[in-house]
Amino acid sequence: MNDKLRQLIDSIAQSDGVAASAASAHLDQLTKPPGSLGKMESLAIQLAGITGVDKPEFDRKTVMVMAADHGVCEEGVSAFPAEVTQQMLYNMLSGGAAINVLARHAGADVQVVDVGVNADVSHPSLVNRKVRMGTSNMAKGPAMLRTEAEQAVLAGAEAVAEAVKGGTRLFVTGELGIGNTTASAAVVCALTGLEPEVIVGRGTGVDSAGLTRKIAVVCRALDMNQPDANDALDVLTKVGGLEIAALAGVILGAAAHRCPVVLDGFISGAAALAARALAPASAAYMLASHASDERGHAAVLRQLKLEPMLHLDMRLGEGTGGALSLHLIDAACRIMREMATFADAGVSDGQGAEQR
Repeated sequence: MNDKLRQLIDSIAQSDGVAASAASAHLDQLTKPPGSLGKMESLAIQLAGITGVDKPEFDRKTVMVMAADHGVCEEGVSAFPAEVTQQMLYNMLSGGAAINVLARHAGADVQVVDVGVNADVSHPSLVNRKVRMGTSNMAKGPAMLRTEAEQAVLAGAEAVAEAVKGGTRLFVTGELGIGNTTASAAVVCALTGLEPEVIVGRGTGVDSAGLTRKIAVVCRALDMNQPDANDALDVLTKVGGLEIAALAGVILGAAAHRCPVVLDGFISGAAALAARALAPASAAYMLASHASDERGHAAVLRQLKLEPMLHLDMRLGEGTGGALSLHLIDAACRIMREMATFADAGVSDGQGAEQR
């Protein structure tokens, strides 16, 4: 592991228990029965522990979309051709993708980062951190070099650092890359020991024959490359994707800056497993936005010990589920800042005394 990545991992602190306790105590003083806001209260407490502030506020939120291509598309694992990555990239940069719509509705920015699109792409709003022109076909050998996997992780972390300088204090993971559910499934299987038949899903909507082929490709990639489950960088190198590695870097970078990182769906979950393997302390900074309809996502969330905020049967990716969950995060923060306490309102606290 190179020195910069080691320094990044070492900079991640534990969650702030004092701030979390203060948030919990404040919630119990608000004009409601204790615990009556359910998971909203747990969310508020976690946000306090992450930020070190008992009543956090996130004026600027950014969806970090990492984009890259996958050599494994040669195996016919997607219902769409690889060229769609580049086409959708420009759609996203022009503001026409689903993530643009949902991010605007949530008051969030969308930052698109090219870490491995298999084309020379240029746009004023595109952040170019290209490591290489897509991965190699993991069904025939390693997806990339270990140094390239490290470079992609650092690209994600560095994009976060730049956004923090611009005022962002909360991040959503997003991705773009035809073939990335195949690579994500391989990463999940390698890190967890779960079987491809349990994890591999239909992705862009392949038919039953396509699903069978996709499972076989993941099995072949794992058998051929023998990724080391105890070495997340080895897993990313052999069967991962450049955008998956970069998303792991986004998670590590957000944790290093004490910022919450909202995980989107299956691809983000694979990246989160890699990030947690690299830096166990980063798990405290992760929030699960939704339960994707992609088959393996529920298993990933169980591995991460995360409960999703939403269940909407979505499987688009891009950060769309993450963007929708921002409304709940904003609501939890407003409860903490704006709701009256028993003392403020002169309301009985349920202990037989009126608070004044």
